[in-house]
Amino acid sequence: MSVNQVVINNHLDQLASVDRDVASALRQVGYPEPRVRPAGFETLLSTIISQQLSTHAAATIRQRVFDSLREINADALLAVDPDALRAAGMSGRKVEYARGLATAITEGHFDPDALHALDDASAIIEITRLRGFGVWSAEIYLMFSLGRPDIFPADDLALQVALQKLKNLENKPTTRAARDLTAHWSPWRSSASLLLWRFYQGAPG
Repeated sequence: MSVNQVVINNHLDQLASVDRDVASALRQVGYPEPRVRPAGFETLLSTIISQQLSTHAAATIRQRVFDSLREINADALLAVDPDALRAAGMSGRKVEYARGLATAITEGHFDPDALHALDDASAIIEITRLRGFGVWSAEIYLMFSLGRPDIFPADDLALQVALQKLKNLENKPTTRAARDLTAHWSPWRSSASLLLWRFYQGAPG
């Protein structure tokens, strides 16, 4: 399942009809493009590698790690010496997280394919049981890899800042306040999140 451009545009048109601030943002920055990542081990491993790194640094290390694997799957990751992963640029903690992910898959404690059949809340619980995955990482996975249409990653700093500007708030909203402010955007909060990220990058003022 994926959220394509037509779906995003339709969702935002409907939100713009009930929220004048969404309508204003659309006029200013236009429709955001879809963000799609493949579901499964590769993206989950990439999430671990990318944590607290710049986009460029994460891409470099990710390529080195992938080059060290005979295949990009859990068994291949566990077959690689942890020192080789550290030599590729992963921290010791990230190596632990990556091996934990791979072990959970190979031992049957976590099945990425089974997430498709779960509702949003249950899928987030399953992902956050893995070491190294918080709610934000789980929500991003649901949005970009599972194509879930009603996700709002309220812990995201850029979304909070964009929401402050969009709603003309005196202060940046807390995570809880951000969820409350966007509750009426359901069931299309994923498309609204994409618009807010675009608004954060391109809104004037």
